[in-house]
Amino acid sequence: MLSRTADCLYWMARYTERAENTARMLDVNHQTSLLPQPKEFLEQSWKKLLTISKLEDAFLSQYDEVNRENVLDFMIYETSNPSSIVSCLYAARENARVIRGKITSEVWETQNTTWLELQRILEARHQADPSRLLEWVKHRCHLFRGVLHGTMLKNEAFYFINVGTLLERADNTARILETKYEDQAALKSFRYKGSDEGADGKFFDFYHWAALLRSVSAFEIYRQIYSDQVTPKQVAQLLIFNKQMPRSLICCVNELIPLISEVKNQQSKEIERLLGKLKASLDYSDIDEVFQQGLEEFIEVFLERINHIADEFSNAYLIPLATN
Repeated sequence: MLSRTADCLYWMARYTERAENTARMLDVNHQTSLLPQPKEFLEQSWKKLLTISKLEDAFLSQYDEVNRENVLDFMIYETSNPSSIVSCLYAARENARVIRGKITSEVWETQNTTWLELQRILEARHQADPSRLLEWVKHRCHLFRGVLHGTMLKNEAFYFINVGTLLERADNTARILETKYEDQAALKSFRYKGSDEGADGKFFDFYHWAALLRSVSAFEIYRQIYSDQVTPKQVAQLLIFNKQMPRSLICCVNELIPLISEVKNQQSKEIERLLGKLKASLDYSDIDEVFQQGLEEFIEVFLERINHIADEFSNAYLIPLATN
């Protein structure tokens, strides 16, 4: 397969997954922002979302204040932000257009219809309900994956698409977990002494972690597995180590390994080595070790390793100096 074709397949998938995960991060922040909480914490939670996405400087160059309305506008609509939902859906559609001969007509029509429907939404953007819009984005991305798995041959094109999806998903699950864990820890510093043990504190903690689980479609799964109180350690256990959870870190890594074997070339040995080491580190760790090390530090190391794997994949298969 030509590097240009592989590049477009890979980035079509990554941009679609990024749009969905951006919608997920915004939705959980939007939902938790509606709960009673200190104003300082509310501003910090929106700022943290920009920081974890490495977009704080770009945001501050265009907006004077970090608040819900401005961050939602920047992360959903702003075309100068390459990670905004509009930018991601446009890039996904353009990559799909370039390689229409390598994807089925149903996959192309799904991407194209998403973009056309988005144009109608943009015309009424000031009246749009953020929650409904973000749910629509998630639904369209789900539809893309369903059509993809239901109509594509299981060939090289399919494998490149899935590699892009899984690398983006692992990165974003880690970022969502890190962001909301830091937010929950920061909230305690704003509470009055002793109030975090009261009914209000427990009420907020439950809805904070429930919103996080819903942002990765994991609330019902959590209830099936644990069937008790939602706790930070069990949330992290589910999103890091549960091999059956589709968005967990270990599930993404496990699914990447056979995909790399399917597209093996002379340069893929290093990718296989890095993935094997990452899998071993997850297989032989547990949640107690993670919390002893520090969840934030664990996530930072994971992000560094998964993004290094993504860089090696780009060097081995995709066009040189890709700017995506």
